[in-house]
Amino acid sequence: MIDRLAALFAPPGMAGSTPSRSSVILLTQLRWTAVIGQLATIVIVSSVLKIRLPLAPLLLAPLLLMLINLSVAGLIQRRRAFSQRELFSALMIDVVALCWQLYHSGGATNPFTFLFLLQIVIGAIILEARWSWLVALNASLCMVLLTFHYEPLELPAPYAANPFRLYILGSLFCFVLAAVLLIVFVVRLDRNRRESDGQLAALRQQAAEEDHIIRMGLLASGAAHELGTPLSSISVILNDWSREPAIAGDPDMAADLADVRRELARCKTIVSGILMSAGEVRGVDPAATGVRAFIEDIATEWRLRMAGELRILDRVDDDVAIIADPGLRQIIGNVIDNAVEVSPDLVVIEAWLEGERERNASQKGAKRPVPGEGRQLVLTVSDRGPGFAPEMLGRVGQPYASTKGRDGGGLGLFLVVNVIRKLGGAVTVENRQGGGASVQLSIPLATLALDNGEPSEA
Repeated sequence: MIDRLAALFAPPGMAGSTPSRSSVILLTQLRWTAVIGQLATIVIVSSVLKIRLPLAPLLLAPLLLMLINLSVAGLIQRRRAFSQRELFSALMIDVVALCWQLYHSGGATNPFTFLFLLQIVIGAIILEARWSWLVALNASLCMVLLTFHYEPLELPAPYAANPFRLYILGSLFCFVLAAVLLIVFVVRLDRNRRESDGQLAALRQQAAEEDHIIRMGLLASGAAHELGTPLSSISVILNDWSREPAIAGDPDMAADLADVRRELARCKTIVSGILMSAGEVRGVDPAATGVRAFIEDIATEWRLRMAGELRILDRVDDDVAIIADPGLRQIIGNVIDNAVEVSPDLVVIEAWLEGERERNASQKGAKRPVPGEGRQLVLTVSDRGPGFAPEMLGRVGQPYASTKGRDGGGLGLFLVVNVIRKLGGAVTVENRQGGGASVQLSIPLATLALDNGEPSEA
């Protein structure tokens, strides 16, 4: 019953919640428990024990708690975090409500006063030290008030002669109830704290990886500048040599010179890609193209470089116009290069668009559709190699996580994961059931699409 009410009046899951938001959700569920428990206790005491109760003030507390829960449910839907002051206020509502109930039902002679200890324990878990002490202080003040000022209950004849026996029975029930609530809610609060620690550890790991990329970028930038000057000098010298009659008239020397110039051009391309490999996504000479043309250009380039087959499975439903950046090409090339290394005979690239479709501009009152808004370009590169070792699947994307056994291994996928993550996308790695592995890149089209472009014609 409690879980059903929580599902109705609070978000059904904790996934993606901040620790403070999860605490508010649990406090809301605890408040629903209090409402149900108070109503059940009033019914049992009135009808079964035949004890006369002041129903008007006793029913006022659960009614107010229900209204507060409905209001808090709306806040939970709109907000992802709550301050310590707000958590303290939420917990104090429960303390005051309990104090109100006990004041009209016997004060300190009511065994349910021990429920104050449950609220103090919860405050110690979800609040900082100073706020926890305030909860304990206020609960203690309520207990002092209930000791000296309260409305006594009019006990019927069977209990008036020996009220201590009724107090013992109530204490037993209160103990069992507090034990159950402590197990259910405190364990869940502790689980939320562990999840928060896990999220913090993941953020620290991400910060460490990005710091690693920054240091690599500084090194790469220096290397690019150092190599750029000698490569330019060599290019000038080769151009001068190509005009020498002795070289131009010798077919063998002319052919060798052409080979050297090709290798020099390749070196320049590699140097140009160094900065991108350090984490810079936008490189030089970006060009407008379509998704299909972008994928086909990459496939054409790699078909010339590999001896086996590069198979393209084009499942793109509409050809959105994008910016074809050389840096993004290199990132995808890193994934293909790894696949070719373990599966030289066959590599399969599958491409499609997924996510929310563009808004219908013809609909009355609709805004102009934004190409690629809410959608992702998904590229899956599959090979027929041995796949990833089981111990490596959880470490893919970490620096130097590799089974290739060479210095610097593992940096390729590390750079891929971090660059795609900076684009707002994700990288998924898994072993295929039929053998081999697949690496899936999900890239938001909003980071690639032209600002005012339209889908290009197929």
